[in-house]
Amino acid sequence: MLSTLRDHLGELQLPQIAHGRRAIILFEGPEGSGKKHALRHLAAAFDPCHFAVHSTEYERREANEGHWLSRFWRQLPPAGQTAILYRTWYRRVLDDRVLGRTAEESIPRVFDEINEFEAQQRDYGTLLVKLYFDVSADVQEQRLARRRESPWRSRSQDDLIRADDPAYQHALEELRANTDTRWSPWRTIDGDDEQQAALAALEAIAEAWSKAMPAQPPRLVPASGSIA
Repeated sequence: MLSTLRDHLGELQLPQIAHGRRAIILFEGPEGSGKKHALRHLAAAFDPCHFAVHSTEYERREANEGHWLSRFWRQLPPAGQTAILYRTWYRRVLDDRVLGRTAEESIPRVFDEINEFEAQQRDYGTLLVKLYFDVSADVQEQRLARRRESPWRSRSQDDLIRADDPAYQHALEELRANTDTRWSPWRTIDGDDEQQAALAALEAIAEAWSKAMPAQPPRLVPASGSIA
């Protein structure tokens, strides 16, 4: 089923490329929620010459120099391309908020800036697909425990947030209330089963592509002086 869906997505990408349409796909959710498994399947579906993956981590210099959205402006896709963001501008109102890196008094303004930024992308014809991967605390802990066994995947636990953290759940509730907009709705993916999560994510992307991308090839313009 996944292989068939990957082939279908590859076909759906063709009109995007031919018509020069832009697209942005957001992968958001806590550590261990199945995002990367779904991303691997998406990367296997798309023409690698026409998409780029950007992984967002907290970086103090980026956070303190210029407008906080500027790093994402630089990642916007050109015509005919897709930008895939693995963790996104929503870190500012999720992880960074829970970890005290985002001032509470700035949260309403941040939500406004995010909505305006996404509306600008829509207004210029960019397709925006927002996927939030949910995961239960038990499944998350099992996956993180397996990761800790590998010396190649060690990382600091200081900024690791549990899926059932009350502060995180509060931040997530406010995120959904403030950014699940008509022009860029959230699609929630149940990440407890990675295979089913990948299937649901690719189905959501395929549905969005089918609705947004032109169904007909672009019209060819005759060369100057030729007779039609």
